[in-house]
Amino acid sequence: MKHNDMLAMILAGGRGSRLHDLTNKVAKPAVSYGGKYKIIDFPISNCANSGIDVVGVLTQYESVILNSYVAAGRRWGLDAKDSGVYVLPPREKADANLDVYRGTADAISQNIDFIDTFNPEYLLVLSGDHIYKMNYDKMLAFHKENNADATIAVIEVPMKEASRFGIMNTDGDGQIVEFEEKPPQPKSNLASMGIYIFTWKPLRKMLIADMKDSESSHDFGKDIIPALLNDNRKLMAYKFKGYWKDVGTIDSLWEANMDLLDKNSALDLGDSSRKIYTEDTNALPQYIGADAEISRAFITQGCVIDGQVKNSVLFTGAKVAAGAKVIDSVLMPGAVVEEGATVVRALVADGIKIGAGAKVGDANSENIELVAKRVKGEE
Repeated sequence: MKHNDMLAMILAGGRGSRLHDLTNKVAKPAVSYGGKYKIIDFPISNCANSGIDVVGVLTQYESVILNSYVAAGRRWGLDAKDSGVYVLPPREKADANLDVYRGTADAISQNIDFIDTFNPEYLLVLSGDHIYKMNYDKMLAFHKENNADATIAVIEVPMKEASRFGIMNTDGDGQIVEFEEKPPQPKSNLASMGIYIFTWKPLRKMLIADMKDSESSHDFGKDIIPALLNDNRKLMAYKFKGYWKDVGTIDSLWEANMDLLDKNSALDLGDSSRKIYTEDTNALPQYIGADAEISRAFITQGCVIDGQVKNSVLFTGAKVAAGAKVIDSVLMPGAVVEEGATVVRALVADGIKIGAGAKVGDANSENIELVAKRVKGEE
């Protein structure tokens, strides 16, 4: 079903600073995931699979690679007449050198003219840096049934983790009565997923008022949602059941990749009914050498393995030489582990070489080691 009445805007301008060196030169949504994907493939594929044919991607930091990747809408089937993926960098000059979006709501406000061009009845606002599959069509049906001004997708999180999230407190009908940003003593465990459907006209009015408010931080969570609640607008919580991961840290990105080793993973990248579309990389099939040892591994095309790989995820073109060991680790595209090297509980960034005989990571470490610079081996 095509949705000419709903347009999607993906917030893909975050700095992703907790991913450290992975986002020095690449925007967080363009970071690799799951062997051959980029994080941005997930929200855009979800839009394509939900019949949404106009998608705006709001980019900002280190966005050159992301902009050129997104501009080719054909990989998601969004290149037909009346459809498209549009790259929307900031317009306003915050100072002489920098164009910025001042907050999540400001990112939408700066693009009101773009949205008005399509005259949608509803606006879907998404984060560009989460891994999940979702049918936004069902969420829109829920929004319409409840005659809501805004519908916020929520997921139940363990109560002990609830203080890390924006929490929605609801009445018996699922109507949101209170929103608390990272409450020290949460009253519920319904965490906002950063996925919103708004009826466009009331939101448009509120955004224009927010732009003029010098005290506002121009943010959906801090300003717009509380303002809608104060205005007695109807806000509904839409409960999502399924796999969802915010890959904002090295540990969570590693975990999201490791989840693919579980045959029963709720993400199910092999499900042909809701495919995640990505760039078709031109790589040879994987090659497994005669002396290679592999147990519980997710191995993508172009990989060459002559050593040992255990409980690990290898992205396109990764290489593990003879006598090398890769255990409980993620090798991103083109990573190379040379003869006799050992990699344990680590995430090795794109194209990084681990030299012969070198040792990286620690089986007993609490955190995953990010290897983003070449590791010299034995001379």
